[in-house]
Amino acid sequence: MTEAKNEKFDSYMTAIIANRVDGIIREMTNTLLRAARSAVINSARDFSCSICTGDNKLLAAAEGLPIHIFGSHMQSKAMTDFNDDIREGDCYLHNDPYSGNTHAADHTFLVPVFFEGEHMFTAVAKAHQADIGNSLPTTYMASAKDQYEEGALIFPAVRIQRDYKNIDDVVRMCRSRIRVPGQWYGDYLAGIGSARIGERRLKELCEKYGKDTIKAFIRDWFDYSEERMAQAIAKLPKSTLKNSGAHDPYGDLLPEGIPLNVEVRVDPDEQMIDVDLTDNIDNVDCGLNESEACASASTIAGVFNSLDPTVPRNSGSFRRIRLHLKEGAIAGRPKFPHSCSVSTTNVADRLINIVQSAFAEIGDGWGLAEGGVGMGAGFAVVSGKDDRSDAEPYVNQLIIASSGGPAGPNADGWITYGLPVVAGLMYRDSVEIDELKHPLQFQYLRIVTGSGGAGRRRGAPAMELSYGPTELPMDVLWPCDGTIYAPKGVRGGDAGSACQHFKVSANGLEEELPSIVEVQLKKGERVRGNHSGGGGYGSPLDRDPRKVLKDVLERYETPDRARDIYGVVLTGSGDDETLALDLAATEKLRAERAAA
Repeated sequence: MTEAKNEKFDSYMTAIIANRVDGIIREMTNTLLRAARSAVINSARDFSCSICTGDNKLLAAAEGLPIHIFGSHMQSKAMTDFNDDIREGDCYLHNDPYSGNTHAADHTFLVPVFFEGEHMFTAVAKAHQADIGNSLPTTYMASAKDQYEEGALIFPAVRIQRDYKNIDDVVRMCRSRIRVPGQWYGDYLAGIGSARIGERRLKELCEKYGKDTIKAFIRDWFDYSEERMAQAIAKLPKSTLKNSGAHDPYGDLLPEGIPLNVEVRVDPDEQMIDVDLTDNIDNVDCGLNESEACASASTIAGVFNSLDPTVPRNSGSFRRIRLHLKEGAIAGRPKFPHSCSVSTTNVADRLINIVQSAFAEIGDGWGLAEGGVGMGAGFAVVSGKDDRSDAEPYVNQLIIASSGGPAGPNADGWITYGLPVVAGLMYRDSVEIDELKHPLQFQYLRIVTGSGGAGRRRGAPAMELSYGPTELPMDVLWPCDGTIYAPKGVRGGDAGSACQHFKVSANGLEEELPSIVEVQLKKGERVRGNHSGGGGYGSPLDRDPRKVLKDVLERYETPDRARDIYGVVLTGSGDDETLALDLAATEKLRAERAAA
């Protein structure tokens, strides 16, 4: 920030309005959460709200999911690029991964906000839909050879309201294509309502403070955010960090998986970070390609995960990150018509992991381990007919389990992490609500003891679950990763556990399932399996023995792993509450391990 800007900078007003803008986004969020019909939105909260400026910069996103919100400004730009007659009362629907959206399943509602005749903001509400009319009943078409095979209707910033009234053509198109149209229409109205709440509150904000004050705030907020980002980068040593990882194999198409590479160049003198993804393979003929929005958002998220968490996430701080993407690459800018159906997870999760773990190469105290990956049974799309309501169709995206969060230099992994692309910001479904809404029953949902990567800081354990239909057959589809390549630890930390899934027959026989699944379950059958644990940070022998004892008592860890991996000797039993730490024996055992 220049000296002249500092003289004009009103820190109090900037803080007041910034918090008010965040409050508006939270009100938008609450509106969408309470008004939506599908469980993937009103229970799991797989949606995000944000506010962009009229000239298409991300202003604020509050608690939006990283994979959703870091590309909001790309979508508002598509709106202004594709429509030369934008005016007050408009609303636009955008789900095109080739013009700024994440993937086709994320329906984004864009409302231009005018004040005194000027387009000042765009209110953005993006929500993952339970169904979008794909050729299979899933919003993650890993098997799709191209966008045509997906089958979803694509809306590249298409006007759906004029003068605050619906344009019914679009609604009719969706109703004729989507499997449960009433559920979709409820979510459609909720998305518009959320964006309209943002419009109303932003107009009130402008009326209260005046256009000049609001414009000054926008300028100062971006400058302040850039300065905070510059200060965070200046604390890093100058370095070039290279890291790699891989997505699991996928049949004959990708027998070795998807290799991924990143180079991060940190220049504290220039106060810039360059993230280079150009050393990656070309697009592949399936749905695992990244959209540009997802390739950008995931790498940006990996950078922010490794820096001062108080730096604002907006277009001001983005000025200090340069992304280098290759055309026609699986992790870059895709070449049409390659499918990007699964672009919000899988490869995106891996990109976040390899970027944030690259920062651990700087030294102890930097970066993170890899977080748990794998959209397995706990993230499946389930569909069928409900015997409780005259065989009416149902479809829903489950978000019921969780992968383990990554360990960092100062904290253990977070159990309710979900996946790297959401980083604990999405909710988990309620078992009871899912069973009420749909004809399925859960046998169990529990933590997998000993599945978190061991380390000075422990990766979070994974969850396992089992469920099946109550009466009529149920289709279950998921695009899992992490069954072969488990999340890695850093700086001597161990990897988390891998994913594993089975189909269980009515008589109890088990058949191991591949990572990407399309299976039908009949009455009495079920799926069971676990997601992956998070990687550990630092040597397990450096973990405080008292923390290891607590981990065993909480059943995050086993007594055998405490001794064999952490070098911690315990006496007694957890069953009769006599488990205790033998500190002298622990110190002796660790000394022997260190000398070996």
